[in-house]
Amino acid sequence: MPKAIRIHKNGGPEVLSLDEVVVSDPGPGEARVRHHAVGLNFIDIYFRTGLYPSASFPAGLGSEGAGVVEAVGAGVTHVKPGDRVAYAGGGNGAYCEVRVMPAGVLVKLPEAISFEQGAAMMLQGMTVQYLIKQSYPVKAGDTVLWTAAAGGVGLFAMQWLKALGVNVIGTVSNDAKAEVARAHGCTHTVVTSREDIVARVKEITGGKGVPAVFDSVGKDTWDSSLNCLQPLGYMISFGNASGAVPPVNLGVLSQKGSIYVQRPTLMTYVADRGRLERMAADLFGVVTSGQVKVNINHRYALKDAAQAHSDLEGRKTTGSAVLLP
Repeated sequence: MPKAIRIHKNGGPEVLSLDEVVVSDPGPGEARVRHHAVGLNFIDIYFRTGLYPSASFPAGLGSEGAGVVEAVGAGVTHVKPGDRVAYAGGGNGAYCEVRVMPAGVLVKLPEAISFEQGAAMMLQGMTVQYLIKQSYPVKAGDTVLWTAAAGGVGLFAMQWLKALGVNVIGTVSNDAKAEVARAHGCTHTVVTSREDIVARVKEITGGKGVPAVFDSVGKDTWDSSLNCLQPLGYMISFGNASGAVPPVNLGVLSQKGSIYVQRPTLMTYVADRGRLERMAADLFGVVTSGQVKVNINHRYALKDAAQAHSDLEGRKTTGSAVLLP
């Protein structure tokens, strides 16, 4: 029988269980996909711990992967058996060998992009696409602040922003990660273990601050990120690596200079099929052109998902990580 990593309760990495599962034929609007690689992302930890609650148990984890379509259900015409595909979304359950899932989230994977690259790039790459092209459309010459610049999303963003002519101030936790971030296009780094984020941003920008902050850290950087913004700046909070942002007094936003705040999710942006295809085409274009390289620095067997989570949660990873069924 096919195998899948599931959780039967919330908790630490030890709750990840390798289970045998039954995989049915796809129904209307569905496809059965055999994975060649599965993406590993911090949001998976949120579901494992219960920060993002699962509807029921046992529950699958993982929201992106790449593989080959084995079968499609009635009404599915945009993919067919034998197609190479990748996806981000469609519900948790990617940590598996084979799954039946909504076909609407699948996009055809260009031959020039490997399955490992496809699995590692979809959630991170599509996230960067909506952040820098839609949440706050950057322009050449902008200087923006990006937290966790050496993480998977961060390294993707550093490269893409450099290609667009954007200067990036990136926060990192140590000097080694600062070096990695700069190697991928980060203009200035702030090592948070020994440098003050706000002071460094004001120093770099001549006291002006930045027009936009892209913050995936959450609770620990909320205040500093707000204090780095220019009046009418954009605070885009897209993650909770340090925990959820506590309740916010909206009056603070006016005091800081009429700040715009957005808490976006990828699933909102890709819910429309036309938008999904345009975003994927944009992403595939910057990867196949070589402007953005998919950095897969960590590979784990599916059965070793607990170790993968421990490493990710312990900030022991840089770039992207994949599970191999």
